Amino acid sequence: MRILNFCIAIIIFFLFVKFLHNEIPQTMVIKLNSVAKKFLGPVAMDSPKDGTGRLFICEQSGKIKIVKNGKILSEPFLNVSHKLDRMNKIYSEKGLLGIAFHPKYKTNGRFFIYYSAPSKARGSDHKSILAEYKVSSNADIADPGSEKIIMEVEQPESNHNGGQLVFGQDGFLYVGLGDGGGAGDEHGAIGNGQDLNTLLGKILRLDIDNSSESAGSKQPYGIPSDNPFVNNKNARSEIWAFGLRNPWRFSFDRKTGELFCADVGQNKWEEINIIEAGKNYGWRIMEGNHCYEPSTNCNQKDLVPPIADYNHDVGISITGGFVYRGKAIPSLVGKYVFGDWKGKLFYLEKSADKWNIVNMVIEGKKDNDIGLDINSFGEDEKGEIYILTQKFTGNLIANGEVFLISGN
Repeated sequence: MRILNFCIAIIIFFLFVKFLHNEIPQTMVIKLNSVAKKFLGPVAMDSPKDGTGRLFICEQSGKIKIVKNGKILSEPFLNVSHKLDRMNKIYSEKGLLGIAFHPKYKTNGRFFIYYSAPSKARGSDHKSILAEYKVSSNADIADPGSEKIIMEVEQPESNHNGGQLVFGQDGFLYVGLGDGGGAGDEHGAIGNGQDLNTLLGKILRLDIDNSSESAGSKQPYGIPSDNPFVNNKNARSEIWAFGLRNPWRFSFDRKTGELFCADVGQNKWEEINIIEAGKNYGWRIMEGNHCYEPSTNCNQKDLVPPIADYNHDVGISITGGFVYRGKAIPSLVGKYVFGDWKGKLFYLEKSADKWNIVNMVIEGKKDNDIGLDINSFGEDEKGEIYILTQKFTGNLIANGEVFLISGN
């Protein structure tokens, strides 16, 4: 009997320790208000900040749809589905993955998208395309014939394609690229994330208002003079930061200008970084705050650790969001809202010198699980935050829904 009681006590102790290790505080209850539904794999959103209040939603399958006055317009703003590489309809990381409107869109009508296209290059699964388009004379329809290819990047495998596009307060375009796919970044001796001669596993910073010369030929974008590797012959000058696995959504804090980036982990850890010029964020040496390659005694010199990470007892794949700067939820102002792909909703707040992850409990539910895949987040021109979700993974059923986060 004593042995049985001892065993039970040991089990309770380890369960308690596990609880302490994985439990995240729950301090805020929010509402989710449905904005629009029946999207086919909604994965990206942007607002042109032109005073119209329109929301532009990218479907992974290739269409950009407009939500205007609470309704989805019947005709897509743009359809590039015929340009995409073939995707598995049940699960794929390829497709139309990003959109960003030029800061002067209201007057110049320029916007940019990121998508996966077929490639004939040896050793490539496909290629990622950064392209510019212009709006037509109809403000709700883009000109499909206006495409201008800005950049093509060969992708050795089908996954880890990144795809986030964001304009900074400096007017430059920031572009996120994953490490080229597979598991463990087994590309070359050190992996693509650490290799400064490739754009894979990086965040780029481009001047899309000017062209430049490269290797004797003209390229349709310029390199900002203060990019960290401009004068480095052993690095690509487009690179702003490196050591990333798959930056799945990053955004600038409207007030501070800080660049928050969620980087999807390998098998155990998901992380959030504040990105700065020229910094190395560790992959594949590190996964979160933990050694990956080598698995022990890794050299962390010159590596920037994440401001927060969580293990796979909490979630399985991080989805980056925004620092809230809206007016509808005063208690959320200044907090970084993000999620996990399998439905968990969180925010990050700073206390003293430490960042803490806090659960956002949904009204009507017991915890922070919304019961849907969280594909991405969006922000409107007023600073309010939206969640892009779908009930079933893939591009087979139009079960995607967009929600607005509001106070209780």
